[in-house]
Amino acid sequence: MIDARANAQPLTLIVRRTIRASPDFLFDAWTRPELLVKWWGPEHVTCSAAEVDLRVGGRYRIANRFRDGEIVWIDGEFEVIDPPRRLVYTWRLGNDPDIERVTVRFIWRDGATEVVICHERVASEARRDAHQAGWEGCLNGLAALAEQ
Repeated sequence: MIDARANAQPLTLIVRRTIRASPDFLFDAWTRPELLVKWWGPEHVTCSAAEVDLRVGGRYRIANRFRDGEIVWIDGEFEVIDPPRRLVYTWRLGNDPDIERVTVRFIWRDGATEVVICHERVASEARRDAHQAGWEGCLNGLAALAEQ
């Protein structure tokens, strides 16, 4: 039997949003558990817990709680920490064996910050599309937090 994924090239997703907040605020919101739980999650998902060991080699875990009560954890390891400009970390959803990579850049421009998410090593178009919806929902929450 042939595994179609073995021959597939990993995909990359880029999502951008300009948010009226400083890079410092947005970097903190991305890396401090007490702030992460306030904004993280795609539509109809809440963040019920977050753990962050913010150092290269440190790990993070984020709990996504769905409407039906199911909780799916996202976890990974920080590879690059460059406050308040950039974060690079691995990404694993639940017990999935695939390890993806996320780079988040915070670029100050004209009184606002462009948040650029590059999600790499995505195994399929369906997963890439799901990540896009997820990231757009997360950025909606981050923007709402910044407006408070």
